[in-house]
Amino acid sequence: MGDPAGIGPEITAKAMADPAVYERCRPLVIGDARVMEEALKITGLSQKLRIRKVGKVEEALFVYGTMDVYDMDIIQTGQLRRGQVSAMAGNAAFQYVKKVIELAMEKKIDATVTNALNKEAMNLAGHRFSGHTEIYAAYTGISKYAMMLACENLRVVHVSTHVSLREACERVKKDRVLEVIRMADQACRQLGIARPKIGVAGLNPHSGENGMFGREEIEEIAPAIRAAGAEGILVDGPVPADTVFSKARGGWYDIVVAMYHDQGHIPLKTVGFVYNRQEKKWDAVAGVNITLGLPIIRTSVDHGTAFDQAGTGLASEQSLRNAMDYAIRMAGWQPA
Repeated sequence: MGDPAGIGPEITAKAMADPAVYERCRPLVIGDARVMEEALKITGLSQKLRIRKVGKVEEALFVYGTMDVYDMDIIQTGQLRRGQVSAMAGNAAFQYVKKVIELAMEKKIDATVTNALNKEAMNLAGHRFSGHTEIYAAYTGISKYAMMLACENLRVVHVSTHVSLREACERVKKDRVLEVIRMADQACRQLGIARPKIGVAGLNPHSGENGMFGREEIEEIAPAIRAAGAEGILVDGPVPADTVFSKARGGWYDIVVAMYHDQGHIPLKTVGFVYNRQEKKWDAVAGVNITLGLPIIRTSVDHGTAFDQAGTGLASEQSLRNAMDYAIRMAGWQPA
């Protein structure tokens, strides 16, 4: 459900109002039933949907028109202030994520999809994580993972994410780059791409210009690419970052390995986030965030809690719908 003070409950309600969702999967909302009741009122969907509280996955009906909510019963709705950071909401958002990981690890559900949480609120509640990815890593017991973003035909996976730019440069090492190339190849195969083409971005301008602007491409990135190629992975690079994403959009690559957070996020969000200047609103916020390397499937919206829109019922559910689509596709994948 995401942070109860953000747009998560509202876009969840909107997504569940589409019968096509129930034709493709059996959706179960992890959150607070009372908050979802209010979300139905805010979005004007109270006549179309009803909330059914469950305490076990096995109790869910998975029938369109009835939204099954695994009720955590954390939020005191009288104290909830939409659009504001609070420890109560931050704790709730954290507990929802922890529960959905637990259910997936117990194989009671096939995939997980997360709405946005607010990092400040979560930390106010005493949960010292920098985001969803780190929570998933901690509670699944893994240390090697990567963030993948997707929008339309552009897919990006990152060597590093939530660290300073200085530290990000230091993390560009052969073993890590090779590890991420392998995860990118595997993710594309899970999505039904039989022979993925992978473009690897350079770190420095012009991919270092043969060492003039840095040696990371020569000493770390290119050796990783050669090692991946020796394993049979179809990989190209290092490609200058100012052209690799345009090439991917044009069909040269199925996925791009970016060296750090903003190198991958900026082109992805330029494609997926479309602001209407005339109407002064977002026409699209459509990216998907996928965590690779986990023992369970996790996809997510690629936007924040949007506190400025919380309680208005106007937020778009497109990113959530896209995240659900990716989760469904990945859950249906069968390895050879």
